[in-house]
Amino acid sequence: MLHYREQGEGEPLIAIHGLFGSLENLGVIARQLAQTYKVYSVDLPNHGRSKHVDNVDLSVMADMVVSVLDTLSIERAHFLGHSLGGKVAMEIALTYPERVAHLVIADIAPVQYSARHQDVFDGFNAIDLEQVRDRKEADALMAQYVPEVAVRSFLLKNLLKTDTGFRWRVNVAGIIHDYPQLIAANCEPDRPFAGPVLFVKAEHSDYLLPQYREPIISRFPRANVRVINNTGHWLHAEKPDVFSGIVSRFLVGA
Repeated sequence: MLHYREQGEGEPLIAIHGLFGSLENLGVIARQLAQTYKVYSVDLPNHGRSKHVDNVDLSVMADMVVSVLDTLSIERAHFLGHSLGGKVAMEIALTYPERVAHLVIADIAPVQYSARHQDVFDGFNAIDLEQVRDRKEADALMAQYVPEVAVRSFLLKNLLKTDTGFRWRVNVAGIIHDYPQLIAANCEPDRPFAGPVLFVKAEHSDYLLPQYREPIISRFPRANVRVINNTGHWLHAEKPDVFSGIVSRFLVGA
């Protein structure tokens, strides 16, 4: 089963992180929402403390998250997903609509995306885990491909020091292999998801664009969109109070 963390009391809310991340990425949001909801933060397969598996796509990830609900005897929950986590949450709503009460999708759409992470893959592969001596050296090697300090800091949270050297927490090889399936469009079921859906867009991000309206509405006819100004793709980290407020008001129907 996937690794998860639970906190708070109330109606269940499932929080799902993005690509290369872990449940800690939504930690601030989870703590804020846990004042009202019982929040289950999940590590996706090949991420965080969840197991490494082969041949993963959106459908497989959705099934694995739903298996967590089954284990916890949760019939229905609210879902919050950022980036890849949003794609997984959408796949759950489209294939298991009876399990989803409200759906919040942060800065991602149900469309096919073009490949945009080759520099990140190159940065991971530039680090020889058998030769690297410390985190500073790993950072310098990755910087040749990933110049943004904040992005490298995020990615290098996956670099773990053990008694025998360093290892990656994230399954780098598996993600590279499965990447085309992870950026694929979400499924198109015979019936769209009829429940309430909120897409939260980062103003300066190109992950959620006006031309994606038709693919969104065809799958989620009750979808609304809110924009958080002066934010990039990591909008929940840049303006956590604003983000949590938007999510909380949506979940109570305000």
